[in-house]
Amino acid sequence: MKQESARSIKSGQANTRVQSLSFAELPHQSRLFLEYLHDPSAVKEYYPNVTPSPLDVGNFASEVLANYKTDRERLCDALTEINQKIGASAKTIENIGFLRSGDTVAVVTGQQAGLFTGPLYTIYKAVSAIKLADELRESGTKAVPVFWIASEDHDFDEVAEVYLADKNGELTRSQYKPANYTQNISVGDVRLDASIAAFINDVFEKLAPTEFSAQWRDLLKEAYFDGIGFGEAFAKALAALFANYGLVVIDPLNEKVKQLASPIYREAIQNADEIVAAICDQNRSLEAGGFQSQVLVEDDYFPLFWHDDQGRRTALRRVGDGVYQVKGGKREFTTGELEKIASNEPQRFSPGVMLRGVVQDYLLPTICYFGGAAEIAYFAQNSAAYQTLKRPVTPVFHRQSFTVVESRQRRTLEKFGWNLSTLFAGKEQAIIAAVERVLSPDMSRLFDDVEEKINAELNRLEDSLSASDVTLAANLATRRRKINYHITTLRKKALMGEVSKDVTIRRQIDDLFNSLLPNGGLQERTLNVFSFINKHSFGFIDLLYNSVDLNDKGHRIIYL
Repeated sequence: MKQESARSIKSGQANTRVQSLSFAELPHQSRLFLEYLHDPSAVKEYYPNVTPSPLDVGNFASEVLANYKTDRERLCDALTEINQKIGASAKTIENIGFLRSGDTVAVVTGQQAGLFTGPLYTIYKAVSAIKLADELRESGTKAVPVFWIASEDHDFDEVAEVYLADKNGELTRSQYKPANYTQNISVGDVRLDASIAAFINDVFEKLAPTEFSAQWRDLLKEAYFDGIGFGEAFAKALAALFANYGLVVIDPLNEKVKQLASPIYREAIQNADEIVAAICDQNRSLEAGGFQSQVLVEDDYFPLFWHDDQGRRTALRRVGDGVYQVKGGKREFTTGELEKIASNEPQRFSPGVMLRGVVQDYLLPTICYFGGAAEIAYFAQNSAAYQTLKRPVTPVFHRQSFTVVESRQRRTLEKFGWNLSTLFAGKEQAIIAAVERVLSPDMSRLFDDVEEKINAELNRLEDSLSASDVTLAANLATRRRKINYHITTLRKKALMGEVSKDVTIRRQIDDLFNSLLPNGGLQERTLNVFSFINKHSFGFIDLLYNSVDLNDKGHRIIYL
C-alpha cells in the first residue's frame, strides 16, 4: 500500500491523508480490468487508442476534432436548454459556450440517474472528468467536463434506492417508487408524485441531525418534487453539487439531442448485421485471450432499443434477413422501415450498451470517457462497433476510486492494527483477529500452545508408524486433519463467545463493515454522498476533487 503526504481541503477542513491500494489486492476484480490497469498496451487489440495515463490523452484531440461532424451550435443550444432548466451555474453555461468553439473537446463520463445521485461512484466519475478537463486546459488542450445521464435505461428498481448511515451508524436502505409507475419505461421518463415529500422526510428522520442537514434537505426538495421527471431530478441534484466546477449535463431523452442522434441511429440500422458480427468476433477474440465478455451478444442482437407508444423500452431482435421484431411482441420492421422511423421519430430509439458509447461520442467531441471496471470491460467489446461505423475508438479510463475513512473508523483500525485489506477476509475473521489481539490474547496463546503440542505428538507418532506400517501412517494423516479441524472450530467458537461479552468491540467492528464495506462490497458501490455531506458539509465535494490523482491507478483511501 502506497502512502502519500497530507493534503489541504478547499473548504478549510483539516488535512487529510491518502493511501493507494492496488486493485490486484481487492477481491473480485476481472483479469481484463487488472491487465488494463497494469499495462494498457498489452490489451491494445481491444482498446486501439489506449494511453498509459489520462494526462496523455491530449494527443488524441486532433483526431477527435477532425472526425467530429455534429453541428456544435445545435448541440450547445440543446445543452443550454437542458442545463438552464436544471438551474446550472454560470460556470456550466460558460463551459457550454467554450464547447461551441471548434477546438474544444469534451471529457465525458456518465451513469444512470440514481435516487439522490445514487452510489458514491457516480460522484467519483464526475470529479474524475472535472479534474482531467482542468488538467488538460492547464496543459493547452481546451476541454470541458460533460456528464451523460443514462436516462434511457429502463431498470427503475436498480436506481430507485438509496443507502445512508442512520443515527446509530447502521446502514439504512430507502426505496422510492411513484404510484403511477409504468414498468419498463425509461427511468428519465418516470414522474415523481406527491409521495416524494414524505419520502424525503422519512429519510431524514432516520439520520443524525447536524448543522448541515437543513442545507442538503433543501437541495433535495428543490430537486425532487411532485411532477418532475426522475432524470431531471437527478440532474438538478448533480448540478447543485458541482455548481462551482462547471459540470455540463446531457440528457439523451431531450428532443433536440434525439434529433441530433438521428443520423447515427440510421447508420447503425444500416450496418446492424455488420456491427453484431464484429462484436461477436471481438467476443471470440477476448475468450481466446482468456478474458470474459462483459455483455452477452448473440447473433440475433440489435444495437438499438424500441420505445412504444406508452414509452416502454423493449429490445429488438433479428428474425430474418433484414427483418426485426420487438422482443416478446409481434410487431416487425424491415431495415428500410426502421431507417425511416429513425429519420422522422428518433425518439422511438435508444442505444443498447454496445452502441451507447458510439452515439455519445457522435454527439460530443469526446476525447476520453471515465467509467467503472465493468464499463472498461465492455469497451473492449464495443470498440468493434466504433470501427465498423468508422469512428475513432474513444480512450476509456478508470474513474477515481475511493474509500473514505472517518476518524471513528480510523481509530478502530489503528486499535486493532488493521488496514482496509484486513476487512476483505470477512467480518467473522475480523472479529476473531480482534479478540486474539485485544480481548483475549491469553486464550489465543493457549490454543496456539495446545495445537503446537498436539502436532508435535502426532509427528512423533507418525515417525513411529511410518517405520512399521505405511498404511497406518496414511490413516494418521487423515485423522490429523480432522483433529486440527475440530480444534480450529473449537477455537473459533471460544473466541466468538468472548466477543459476545464485549459489546464495544462488536459495535466497533460492525461500524467498520457498515461504513467501509457495506453489503460486503466497496463503500463507493453502496453509500450515498449525502451520508458524508450530512456530517462534513458540501465541502466534501472539494475534498474529493483535491484527493484526485489521475496518475494513480489504485483504489485511494482517504483518512479524515
